[in-house]
Amino acid sequence: MDNSSPQIDFKSLLAGFNASTTPLDCGKLCAPFNPSGKPFCCDICHAVPVAYKPEWDYLKTHTTLWHLWRGDECSDEPMSPDDLLEDTPEHLLLLSCKGPDHCEREYRATSCRQFPFFPYISSDSIFIGLAHDWEFESKCWILSHLEQVTSDYRQEFIKTFDLIFSYWMDDFDNYAALSEEVREHYLTLHKHIPLLHRNGSDYLINPKNETLKKINLSKLKKHPPYA
Repeated sequence: MDNSSPQIDFKSLLAGFNASTTPLDCGKLCAPFNPSGKPFCCDICHAVPVAYKPEWDYLKTHTTLWHLWRGDECSDEPMSPDDLLEDTPEHLLLLSCKGPDHCEREYRATSCRQFPFFPYISSDSIFIGLAHDWEFESKCWILSHLEQVTSDYRQEFIKTFDLIFSYWMDDFDNYAALSEEVREHYLTLHKHIPLLHRNGSDYLINPKNETLKKINLSKLKKHPPYA
């Protein structure tokens, strides 16, 4: 990804990725379980947002909501930016915002809108749907209620990343690597991977051979403290 390559119109992209994840305000459902009282997705101590470099160019000229992450925003656990930057893909920047009380929803970063989901890429390099970050299963209410994810959100998520991947294959490659990591993690646990498929159905993925089994998401075991 470089400045000479075609660029995405982030005003249009963000406007097209604005559907609510769930009909409920899930931030109000998880916040009571966070000592800070904030939704986990909006707490810099739990999740550091990222932005594509052209996305940051758009955001910084339209809002004062964001600044480049310094590493000292979480007073309980400050860290050197170098530690996290080392694990951050080159085409992304780490950001921090003013906090949920000052959120300007129209200027949320793509990473805020997709959280806690990511595009799942099969081993044969096909973007087939939405998977989630297992590290947030004990924090995010929605990960115990995947059946509450709206159809509009699923469709906008898929359309957004189809567009991003059509411009930036390095982003596709990063999510392919993450998907492989997820398969290895679930294989170690002898568990299957929940998937919100782009075809509108829901499945469990066998991490060993990637066969799909259609499921009713409401039947999945819930994660404490939401069990």
